[in-house]
Amino acid sequence: MTDTTNHETELLVLGGGPGGYAAAFYAADQGKEVLVVELEDQLGGVCLHRGCIPSKALLHATHLLHQTESASEFGIHFSKPKIDLAKLRQWKNQTIQTLAQGIGSLAASRKVKVIKGRGYIEDRNILRVETAEVQHFVKFQRAIIAVGSQAILPRSFDLGNPRVMTSREALTLQEIPKRLLVVGGGYIGMELGSVYGRLGSEITMVESQDRLLLGIDSDLITPVVKIAKKLYKNIHLGAKVETLATQGQEISANIITSDKKKITQTFDRVLIAVGRAPRTENLGLENTAIQLDRQGFIQVNDKLTTDENHIAAIGDCIGGAMLAHKAHYEARQAVDTFYQDDEPTLSPNIPAVVFTDPEIAWCGLTESAAKEKGIKHRVTKFPWAASGRAISVGQQHGITKMIFAPDTQQLLGVGIVGNGAGELIGEAILALEMKATAYDISKTIHPHPTLSETLMEAADVFYGHATHIRRG
Repeated sequence: MTDTTNHETELLVLGGGPGGYAAAFYAADQGKEVLVVELEDQLGGVCLHRGCIPSKALLHATHLLHQTESASEFGIHFSKPKIDLAKLRQWKNQTIQTLAQGIGSLAASRKVKVIKGRGYIEDRNILRVETAEVQHFVKFQRAIIAVGSQAILPRSFDLGNPRVMTSREALTLQEIPKRLLVVGGGYIGMELGSVYGRLGSEITMVESQDRLLLGIDSDLITPVVKIAKKLYKNIHLGAKVETLATQGQEISANIITSDKKKITQTFDRVLIAVGRAPRTENLGLENTAIQLDRQGFIQVNDKLTTDENHIAAIGDCIGGAMLAHKAHYEARQAVDTFYQDDEPTLSPNIPAVVFTDPEIAWCGLTESAAKEKGIKHRVTKFPWAASGRAISVGQQHGITKMIFAPDTQQLLGVGIVGNGAGELIGEAILALEMKATAYDISKTIHPHPTLSETLMEAADVFYGHATHIRRG
């Protein structure tokens, strides 16, 4: 017979990912009694264990492979690198474990209680947690739901065959398939396609839209597409995978191309990267007034609270940009909504980074969105081919792009493509939050020679006097 344990807490956090543990730690730092319910063995969520961290570790490793290949351009020659897959996997796993242990230690130091198990909301103030040994009942005053999202695997592709992978399985790095089909040309497909392509897989990519990385300004994706076309064997745009079937030790795929031709090919593995869905099923939400939209996302107001005003929701499970730093930001906002008299207003400025080769990063208004919405804007660009730092490190195929309000000169958005774009966007988002103008950025002294100078010079372009490019 399963034992029963009762708990009471000021704040319950359901989900221990980057949003959940950030909320728990922030509330605990304010003296609140906090209890976290997490399904997995350790805190960190998808981001740490099956997403951001392992993918970036593998991208870093395979970037080193690429650097050894391109070093001959500088007169430095390496013998062909040897890949020890087991060692690479061990290094990736150790990276995850180090960070997970650190988060666990931080939880303990803050006296945040963690219960491992699946949470189910019994009513608006009681959560039941089932474990193998004990059934927990948690009575809470307030709660934050941070259950995240999961990779979408359409039923037609779910063959029950481990050779058909989502990002979760792909990041375990069980083998380097000779032929890999990647279904989906968004950021996950492009990042993992790059990893396996650099490791030696022959990549075929199928994207249903007529371009890769939909939603990003076309001029920013141009350098990425150029490299992808060299790295991948085939890229089918405006195409779809009609069916998959197990064929011995291979997967057979029927591909319908943009001109309606049918291609049948076999692959050693298939990666399905067609998006993510909220993990809001079987939570007991029907026992509350909480509402879901048609896609299953929890509906919240501008203070992140649900129709149960003592329950908030954050991160992937409420939709919008599915990014760890968005969840982290919303975590603090939700806690402040509960415990601060002056309730915060959410910032609309969320930076995004795609860790392709080269990286793409942007924040604020994009050029395509400005055109679609009829917003008056002025675009300035500084090509990295004019940057001393970019040329000296062989990274001249980049662009720093800024969008300003023509009348007030206020910065509205920034887009960057180039190695290190994800680091550079930090200055851009700060400028955006501070409501900086072209003048502010232009007059800020940037160190030389650095890629950060490209932000200054893109602002200089607004006035027509960027030092390192021709006027006009």
